Amino acid sequence: MNTKKIIIEPVTRVEGHGKVTIKLNENGKVEDAFLHIVEFRGFEKFIQGHPYWEAPVLVQRLCGICPVSHHLAAAKAIDQLVGIDPENLSPTATKLRRLLHYGQVFQSHSLHFFYLASPDILFGIDAPAEKRNIVAVATENKELAKKGILMRKFGQEIIKALAGKKIHGILAVPGGVYKTFTKEERAYFLDGKQIPNIDTMIAWSKEIIDFIKTYHTKNAEWIDNFAAYPSNHLGLVDQENGALELYNGRLRSVNSEGKEILNIADTEYRSHFKEAVEPWSYLKFPYMTKYGREQGWNRVGPLARLNTCSHITTPLAEAERIIFKNYTNNKPNNMTMHTHWARLIEMLHCAELMKELLLDEEIMGDDLVRKGTPRNKGIGIIEAPRGTLIHEYHTNSKGLITKCNLIVSTTHNNEAMNRGVRSVANAVLSEKPEITEPMLNQIEIAIRAYDPCLSCATHALGKMPLIVQLEDKYGKLIDERIR
Repeated sequence: MNTKKIIIEPVTRVEGHGKVTIKLNENGKVEDAFLHIVEFRGFEKFIQGHPYWEAPVLVQRLCGICPVSHHLAAAKAIDQLVGIDPENLSPTATKLRRLLHYGQVFQSHSLHFFYLASPDILFGIDAPAEKRNIVAVATENKELAKKGILMRKFGQEIIKALAGKKIHGILAVPGGVYKTFTKEERAYFLDGKQIPNIDTMIAWSKEIIDFIKTYHTKNAEWIDNFAAYPSNHLGLVDQENGALELYNGRLRSVNSEGKEILNIADTEYRSHFKEAVEPWSYLKFPYMTKYGREQGWNRVGPLARLNTCSHITTPLAEAERIIFKNYTNNKPNNMTMHTHWARLIEMLHCAELMKELLLDEEIMGDDLVRKGTPRNKGIGIIEAPRGTLIHEYHTNSKGLITKCNLIVSTTHNNEAMNRGVRSVANAVLSEKPEITEPMLNQIEIAIRAYDPCLSCATHALGKMPLIVQLEDKYGKLIDERIR
């Protein structure tokens, strides 16, 4: 059989570097497609031997975009090593960590939607490559770009106030936090004298949701069908009533029809999950052991979280969630491009939560650190902007880390992204097996919807080179395009 391969390398406007290979058979039809993660990260190994209290600082270097998520997931695990479960953390420490977390989700969602996804939405898949970037968005829609920049800045300022720096700052220590919030810091976010205040963030979040709903109405045919496929969905929910939970809760999974197939305490994850490996990628494939590799994989992230939760606790976001769920008659939403809609609802939710906390006197308390009976294992799970993030650490009697297991959000979405690539490849290339600019961007759009962090280390801004190679079954290069 004469098989050809189309290779897209690197994928652009995502975190890190990856490669897409699309295999065509002798008739020019799609035979298979793969998303390769070609970078190797050794954090699970080289963190061994370090004192456990260094983990929340060290693991931030996994990523320049979501260091807060790694900082807090590690901190939750380290709390357990000093004998403190989430419910035993002081109210002040808990609320300050949550405020930091919501600021992180808010700024990361703003970054993804306005800087990375909006060019696809505003200009479409047929737009030339030089136009699909934030500069073009700012040129043609100044108000949208301005709000996006200021919304991201607000989240970053929350992070800076709490952790000292916008990137790789420190707030959490074993059993709590090292600093409290001051009245002056709180006023900065409430009075609107120096930056648009939290009420403005809420108003703008609502406006952006209205924008995406209007866009969906006008473009429903391609939005609903693009890279749409059934899947399980995994996310944290409130311990008591199943509400959307971003910081601490139970792990819940529902299948594509809405049936609950998992509901466990987060610390029980290892008894229910395994990670498969493939020779063509450094990124593993997590799946629920009970259902096996083929049936047990999950999507994670904004779309999955809105599918797994029963409701949202803040009123404005809950009203938008109801509209979102009504679109699919309250069934799980399996339409990949609706992830952007879900992401914006979470932005509104985080803005509402930040306002609640900024008005809470307890964030200025002085009960910051607590201790318990030390243990030798700790597990910390939170909902990072991209999805469920798991950190697990084991220590010896000297407090040195002997084992580390990390399952990042993009790892959970590995199977989902691969299926997205195959879905688009089949839809586009099976009609006409030709390398075109719109075809390449459609493949990338399917991946970008998940906001993947492929290296969990660096972020490339601006235009990246794109190499597309066509090879025959013997590996001989027969065509090449460079963007």
